[in-house]
Formats: sequence, C-alpha cells, structure tokens
Amino acid sequence: MGGPHPAVAEVRSAVRAALTGLRGGALVLAACSGGADSLALAAALAFEAPRAGLRGGALVVDHGLQPGSAQHSRSVASRLESLGLAPVRVLTVRVGTDGGPEAAARSARYAALGHAAAELDAAAVLLGHTLDDQAETVLLRLARGSGSRSLSGMAPASGRYRRPLLAVARETTRGACAAQGLAPWDDPHNDEPRFARVRVRQEALPALVEALGPGVREALARTAALCREDAEALDEWAAAASVAAAGPDGSLDVDVLAGLPAAVRGRVLRAAAVAAGAPAGAVGQVHIQALDALVTRWHGQQAVALPGGVSGERACGRLLLHRAHEQQPDPKE
Repeated sequence: MGGPHPAVAEVRSAVRAALTGLRGGALVLAACSGGADSLALAAALAFEAPRAGLRGGALVVDHGLQPGSAQHSRSVASRLESLGLAPVRVLTVRVGTDGGPEAAARSARYAALGHAAAELDAAAVLLGHTLDDQAETVLLRLARGSGSRSLSGMAPASGRYRRPLLAVARETTRGACAAQGLAPWDDPHNDEPRFARVRVRQEALPALVEALGPGVREALARTAALCREDAEALDEWAAAASVAAAGPDGSLDVDVLAGLPAAVRGRVLRAAAVAAGAPAGAVGQVHIQALDALVTRWHGQQAVALPGGVSGERACGRLLLHRAHEQQPDPKE
C-alpha cells in the first residue's frame, strides 16, 4: 500500500518536526482561516498530534470585515471538527485602524489567539505562514529600509507560536488540500491590490522570479535565516553591553557606549528607550541616531525627545532616558 501524496507527506513532516519536544498530552492549536495554507496545516495537525501523544485543536478568527464572515467562520470550525480536532473555537474580534487595515487586523488576530491559547493552556499555536509568505515579508521590509532584525522575517518559533511551513511552498499546501479532498476558501482580500503584500505577491515577486529564476523565494528565505542568526548574536551582545553600561539609577555610561560598534550601540539605545516608556513600534532610526549623537558627537546639545513622552539627555558622562515629566536624580549626587 502506497504512502500519502507527496504534498501531504511534506506538510505532515513539517508539522511533525514542529511538535518535537512538547510534553505528552499537551494541547496544540492550529490557527485556521480556511485558506489552503492553514487548512493543510490543521489537517496535518489532526493526523500528527495523536501519533505524538498530543491533543490537537484549532482556533478560527472572525475579523468581521466581510459580509457573512460569522457564517464562514462557523463553517470552517465545523470542517475542522470533522477532521478530529478538539476543541475548536471561533474568536470574534473587532479590528481597529491603527497602522492601517493589515496591521490592525494582525494586531486583533494575535491578541485573540494569545488570549485563547492562555485560557486553554495550550502548549503551542501553529501558524500557516509558508515559504512564499516569508519571501514576501523580506521583500516588504527590504523596501522599507529595515535592519537585520526586520529582514530576518518571521521566526520559526516565538513564544507559543510555531510556524512549521516556512520551508513549504504555497503550491504544496494547495496540493495537500486537493489530495485530501479539502476545499480551501480563497479570501477576496488576498486579491485586493490596495494591500502592499498583495502587490508584492501578484507583481513584484513574480517579476523577480521571471528575471532571476525560480529560486528567488528560497534565496529570500535563506537571507531571512542568515539575518536572524546575525541579529540574535548582536542582540545577545547588546544585552550584555546594557548590563555593563547601566548604573544604579538606570543611566548608561557614555564611555562604555562609545566603545561599542554602532550596530550594538543602537540596540542598547533602542532597548533603553523602550524600557523608559517609549512604544517599541514608534521608536524609529531617526530617534536612535539622535540618541547616538549624544554619545558619539557630543557638543552640549539639548535633550532628545522620543515617542511616548520619553526624553534622553547627557549629563556628567551618563546618558539618562526618562519620561519628560519625571523628576530625575542629580547625577552629581
């Protein structure tokens, strides 16, 4: 008797690897929209979880952005239950406007997934991002002039979240669904050119493949993996440097900072700004450069204003970051 279809086998193998190391009897949830990627992922989890001594369940997020979304979400949940997944929950969210429609939907989705996973005491939540998604992410961030941390793309694992399919092509997940008689749902938002990711998917990436060959997606994914290794090493260095530079009041020794490579110093300054209360997503390179000037190009300039009402200033060889209204200790004392 023959084995499963090659596409099914590839997806199952990827999911099997992602389940390694989880405690016996633990609950693992698949986030599923009903699209080919997440549906193939959920089907693979339903197959692999019991064989690994785990429980497989699923979460369906209803963003409420399209007519009939509630009915669609219930239909997806019913299909997941028929695969043998339990529990299966539909999570209804309200999408805001911060950061644009894509970012707002993503924020609402992850908040709902995180809350449900914690409530159910799930050991892991599997996400259906594929090789194609990773390539698109790298291109988008490259166009924005992002650094190595951003160019590292989506991590295979981050906290509860695991992305088993980052090395699996989107066409493979469609093949896996077809081989198992699963009819995926095609989100109409995935064809709307007003979204930057859709334009990258439909225009930019195909143009690169045509110009440079079919290995572009894999090359972009390799670039992400290499950038992640570099970023993790720099982050570890910066964490140690932060400890070495920090004083009892939380200020940073300018001489220690000045002796660091710019890539490490920038990470130390960013971490200090966020620790002082600046929103992580609002701290841009222009803010880091202004703080860096207090360290490397000091000529008595005034305090640097940062997002979130945070201020950075230099006094007596120390760099102090604090909310502008807070009373600061005299560094001379």
